[in-house]
Amino acid sequence: MYRNAFRALAIVAALLLVGALGAAAERSETRSFSISSGQALILDLEAGGSVKITGSGGSEISVTYRLGGKDGDKCRVEFEESGEGLKVISRYVGRNGSYSTDIDFEIQTPRWIDLELDSMGGGLELTGVEGTFSGKTMGGQLILHDVRGEAKLTTMGGKIRLTDSELDGSLKTMGGEVLFENVVGDVKGSSMGGNVRYKNVQRRDGGIASPARVGGSDEVTEETVQISTMGGAIRIDEAPEGASLHTMGGDIRVTDASRFVSAKTMGGDIVIDAVDGWVKATTMGGNLDVTVVGTGGEVELQSMSGDITLIVPRGLSMELDLEIAYTRNSSKDYRIVSDFDVQQSETGEWDYDHGSPRRYIRATGSSGGGQHRVRVKTINGNIHVKAGS
Repeated sequence: MYRNAFRALAIVAALLLVGALGAAAERSETRSFSISSGQALILDLEAGGSVKITGSGGSEISVTYRLGGKDGDKCRVEFEESGEGLKVISRYVGRNGSYSTDIDFEIQTPRWIDLELDSMGGGLELTGVEGTFSGKTMGGQLILHDVRGEAKLTTMGGKIRLTDSELDGSLKTMGGEVLFENVVGDVKGSSMGGNVRYKNVQRRDGGIASPARVGGSDEVTEETVQISTMGGAIRIDEAPEGASLHTMGGDIRVTDASRFVSAKTMGGDIVIDAVDGWVKATTMGGNLDVTVVGTGGEVELQSMSGDITLIVPRGLSMELDLEIAYTRNSSKDYRIVSDFDVQQSETGEWDYDHGSPRRYIRATGSSGGGQHRVRVKTINGNIHVKAGS
């Protein structure tokens, strides 16, 4: 009995000791420094750390850091003042192996502050500051809100959010989503592995800004859904002010759109469940399924290898121009099927002007006066034009 009691007390004592050691490993400190106009905040974070910077006015920088984790005692936070400004340093003591630490910085700065960032890992949040912001983090999100000035920031992996700001420059991530919302300025957002979306973003010249590879239409407004991605699917539920979409590889689906849809994928299917307006959709390798509703508009659909199905209102005023190209090494068993009257023809000679020899099946026709041009083309695929409600 006494032996069990002694053992229980020993276990409790050991747990208390571990807790005490863990608590001792965590430490925090707040330091304040004066800073003059033209000086910068320099973050040299060899040990990484998440950083939150808020512009609060005044002429001082207040830095609060919290240091913990299993190897928190092997990390140091240091400060250096010079004519350039204030340098905040996080570094490890010794290099005998990999370390596990948690470092958080909360920094209060004047409204005007320049920032230079070099971090081995950790997110950056900027709120309520004006200046020039440059540098990189090896991993972590970039969140900028209510900022003004010029930025050149990069994260090797993490999302980017820029909101309610006036900014020039660039924000880049190697893997993560990018959202710009309520922004004025010549700032570019890019991602190697995530969607880039602009919402109410205006260039310095007053025009509507667009992500790389999308936009360019005079009908793009501040509320148009604009998304570009280097690879991956795009899905949009509603686009009342139109949609301009581009992916280097993946499916695109739009559930409900008005005014227009411009969609392009380098490899995948495109499905547009309902668009009341014009549509231009292109895939380099996939099927197209598009339904036009309401009063509709011009239609241009193209697949380099796939079937195309187009549904239009029965009374739509349109002029049909349909074409299938089939190559010599294909099955050659392709058809144009239309609920509307069309005149079909097929070439007898092989065309050698476009790479693989090919022949063509073409169909033309007019309905309701021919107001809207409907042009549909595919290679080694079928075309179906159906009458909807």
